[in-house]
Amino acid sequence: MTKTNLDIFEKLESEVRSYCRSFPAVFTKAKGERIWDQDGNEYLDFFSGAGALNYGHNDDKMKNKLVEYILDDGITHSLDKATAPKAEFLKKFNEVILKPRNLEYKTMFPGPTGTNTVESALKLARKVTGRTDVISFTNGFHGMTIGSLSVTGNSFKRKGAGVPLQNVVTMPYDNFVNGDEDSLDLEYLERFLEDGGSGVDIPAAMILETVQGEGGINAARFEWLKKVESICKRWGILLIIDDVQAGIGRTGTFFSFEPAGIKPDIVCLSKSLSGYGLPFAVTLIRPDLDIWDPGEHNGTFRGNNHAFITATAALEYWEDENFEKSIQKKSQLVRDFLEKMVKDFPELEGKVKGRGLMAGISSAKEGLSSKIAGEAFNRGLIMETSGFNDEVFKLFPPINVSEESLKKGFEIIEESIKSTVKEPVTN
Repeated sequence: MTKTNLDIFEKLESEVRSYCRSFPAVFTKAKGERIWDQDGNEYLDFFSGAGALNYGHNDDKMKNKLVEYILDDGITHSLDKATAPKAEFLKKFNEVILKPRNLEYKTMFPGPTGTNTVESALKLARKVTGRTDVISFTNGFHGMTIGSLSVTGNSFKRKGAGVPLQNVVTMPYDNFVNGDEDSLDLEYLERFLEDGGSGVDIPAAMILETVQGEGGINAARFEWLKKVESICKRWGILLIIDDVQAGIGRTGTFFSFEPAGIKPDIVCLSKSLSGYGLPFAVTLIRPDLDIWDPGEHNGTFRGNNHAFITATAALEYWEDENFEKSIQKKSQLVRDFLEKMVKDFPELEGKVKGRGLMAGISSAKEGLSSKIAGEAFNRGLIMETSGFNDEVFKLFPPINVSEESLKKGFEIIEESIKSTVKEPVTN
């Protein structure tokens, strides 16, 4: 096979390309937590498609069922027509995920991406309540279309809209103001709702991520999330949880909000929902809120039957209670490793961030996290940075990664840190 020169992308692809600049290689094959380039170099993938490949690359169970379905000339594209794969997904999702968690939602297929589910959630909240405004939170990221951008905090991303982004009030996320556990951020929010002179109208909804992926792996305390829910109930505000990146096991449970004991009114899911990297999203709606008129919100590619096939196969993992336990065990290994790095390398000026297998280290030294991620790539590991200034290098291995691969990744990261800062202190 003729090798592909990276120059072709420089010459013909838009300047908007991003990840290929951080990982300058032409990739040709992937399996599990590994990916290979055209020169045969092997990389551990602690990026997982920005959370779209929680089960790794080319899972055999999903692949075999998809190939069989394709070879049998199964329906590929169906809009919202009834198909057998859609029925199987709806049934299994309800039985394996919703019922055991005592959750009752209607499932909406809004279109195949994360921003599609967020747009539908915002639209429905406004339709249900008759109100216009939405409260979002600092450092939140919810997508790149206009409605989703309006509730996104990153100023660089927001400017890309090219038009005013309106009808949204941004409030401080947990610990944003004081950066400690005595933060009064929600008292600030409540005061705005209570005071008729604050200029803040009662909103249709609040939208948030329980762990902010692109915003710097900021994990909200469970107490904070419970308080947000109670405020929403008190004022008749709908609570939307954007679980596009933090969901599907990424933080240790299928939904990231489970440990907080809250029940959102609307839940947004995408990324790893298909299990195979196929575009797929759903919006979960409290049944009494499902007041859509037929066709009021639609999308040409909301009937991706290939994704229904792989998503249903992926749910088989969750039929075994040991699967979730294994994620939590590996999450603790990641936490212990990151805490050790912060302790052993004070030059990082680091702080451990995140929850589950969505974790990283924030460095107070400008540019250091990007250098460490770059060095890790040179040593055979792919991981990205997050935060407004790319101040966090984050670990996003597949949730079914082997402990052996996880520990090998730790070794590469430690060597990358060591080569970027001076030798660690010894006890």
